[in-house]
Amino acid sequence: MNHSLGLIIESLVAVLLVLTIGYCMLLNARLKRLKADEHSLKAVIAELITATEIAERAIGGLKLAVRDVNDNLGNQLAAATQMSDQLKKQLAESDGVVRRLSRIASAARPITSPEAAPEPAPVPAITAEPVRVSGAKAVAAAAQAFSERRRTGGLAA
Repeated sequence: MNHSLGLIIESLVAVLLVLTIGYCMLLNARLKRLKADEHSLKAVIAELITATEIAERAIGGLKLAVRDVNDNLGNQLAAATQMSDQLKKQLAESDGVVRRLSRIASAARPITSPEAAPEPAPVPAITAEPVRVSGAKAVAAAAQAFSERRRTGGLAA
């Protein structure tokens, strides 16, 4: 029995060694796949780093473009505001000039006696929208009335 016990132990060790060699071969195959995956993972990481650097440069360029556009729009907005203010002032001044010209035109109309006055034209019906005379026609009429008044020796202003 002594001899057969040694043989059983030796056989058991041999079987365990065969199982260990098989498991080592399986681990070796897995390690090879892991190494291959590591290389592909390194390539993916390198591409990701390159893409990140490109994106960072693009973001920097976009920030500069936004800053330039913001400055440009700010300048244009300031110029537009200034022009709007100038136009408001000019409109107010032109409104004053038109009022003075209309006063001159109304003062320049000759006053006639009621007997000699022609029959008044029929008054048009009042509408929701006022009748507008173009600015050029109003200015021309006022200038003509002013010049006629001046010619007849009346007051000009």
